[in-house]
Amino acid sequence: MPQQIFFQPHDAWVGDIIPFESDGEFKLFYLYEERSDPKPGTPWHLATTRNLVDFEDEGLAFEHGSSLDADFNVYTGSFVRDGALTHLFYTGQNPTHLGADGLPLQLVMHATSSDDMASWTRHPEHTFGAPAGYESGDWRDPFVFRDDEAGIWRMLIAARHSDGPERRRGVIAQCVSTDLVTWEPTEPFWDPRRYIAHECPDVFKWGDWWYMVYSEFSENFTTRYRMAKTLDGPWIVPEYDSIDGRAYYASKTAQLDGRRFFFGWIASKEDSRDDGAWQWAGTLSVIEAKQRPDGTLDFGFASETRDRFSEVTPVGLADVENGVPLELSSPDGYTAVISEHDAPAAYFASVDLDIAEGTTECGLLVRSSDDGDSSYIVRLEPKRNRMVFDRWPRRSTGDGQWEISGDVPFMIELERPCDLSAGRHQLEVIVENDLCVVNLDGRTTLSTRIYDHTAGRIGVFVGEGSVTAQHFRVAVRPDPSQSTSVSADAHQHQLA
Repeated sequence: MPQQIFFQPHDAWVGDIIPFESDGEFKLFYLYEERSDPKPGTPWHLATTRNLVDFEDEGLAFEHGSSLDADFNVYTGSFVRDGALTHLFYTGQNPTHLGADGLPLQLVMHATSSDDMASWTRHPEHTFGAPAGYESGDWRDPFVFRDDEAGIWRMLIAARHSDGPERRRGVIAQCVSTDLVTWEPTEPFWDPRRYIAHECPDVFKWGDWWYMVYSEFSENFTTRYRMAKTLDGPWIVPEYDSIDGRAYYASKTAQLDGRRFFFGWIASKEDSRDDGAWQWAGTLSVIEAKQRPDGTLDFGFASETRDRFSEVTPVGLADVENGVPLELSSPDGYTAVISEHDAPAAYFASVDLDIAEGTTECGLLVRSSDDGDSSYIVRLEPKRNRMVFDRWPRRSTGDGQWEISGDVPFMIELERPCDLSAGRHQLEVIVENDLCVVNLDGRTTLSTRIYDHTAGRIGVFVGEGSVTAQHFRVAVRPDPSQSTSVSADAHQHQLA
């Protein structure tokens, strides 16, 4: 059965995704998280898609080992094809197996398939752990790729040095091989001595540039990228180097027909509430990267995602829905225009905002009350060149008028730097159940969960400045029950 835009298995969660493209189909292997107690071993499950919007849940794809095996937990890895054989390299972990330094061992393990990934043969004799100089408990997420220029296979591994400041030991270690069986440690691939770890490393070439993607395990928990002209670096830090915000993590990539897609998960929150702590694993989300002339990357919705929301749904937002510009001006105050009707439970909204010079803030209200006071807020702050996600009311911490949660300017960790020069900007939002993904100008994406406000209107606002809203549109996905051909046609649609 086709799933919603954001894939999630029934009664379970999506952990790290290991994407692989084959004959126009994306095979999205992922760490299957049940959140049960006692905690079972972690296997890989599989979802497939040919159009990025219809996902088939294929179920168990690679089983974890027994409670005695080194791969009781099967963690993140990668695939490569060499001739007729597909090689799977993955992380094996068993919390009862400890290394010489007393840490739960993480090991690189190997399996192969000769039947297009339908079944796997494990090769435990090829297992290896961290060499001297690295912690035994951080030796994971092997990413293997071919270096044609050097004539070798490279394996990148999320690792940690065994010495140095505790939170700055992270390193992308490297092993090399000529046969995909015997691996020799060599100099680190990237060693900035800056983070706790660089999880889920991924490297690809696009045109004249090499790109390195990693998930920053630090106080930020953000997936970032670097770029270089050669695999030896130097690795350049782009001005806007993150793929998304705090809620989107462990993103890995795959390409098809010259297009590059990032597959990550949007984290859930404890107790399904806005104030809950972020949890490991969540719901799969796809972001498409676009390459700019200088090699830097923009991140936004794939056209297939936008196109799925094809039925325009009026919500009664002034006359801007009918093509009449909506001008909001409040030089030293705040004003908002709210729709007459609630927005649908799941929708795509877009609007062009022409921001006047000197404006402090403007944006969209999501799931808003009829007066605009209670809502989620997508706020653009031109003076700070940032987009933030906020909500009101915040949690109360006492009876006093001033006693509100955290005394913070927005929802912590939901902030994206961006170019907000005066002029026209396009803001797009997808809301689906407890998920909200925002994109600005096809360049900057911000994903989050929205639990506490389950319904409401949509609005446009400005504070201390002026903005003109144009081309406002709310659209929903067609109801497949209204046409038996819609779902079938959509599933057969190939990526353009």
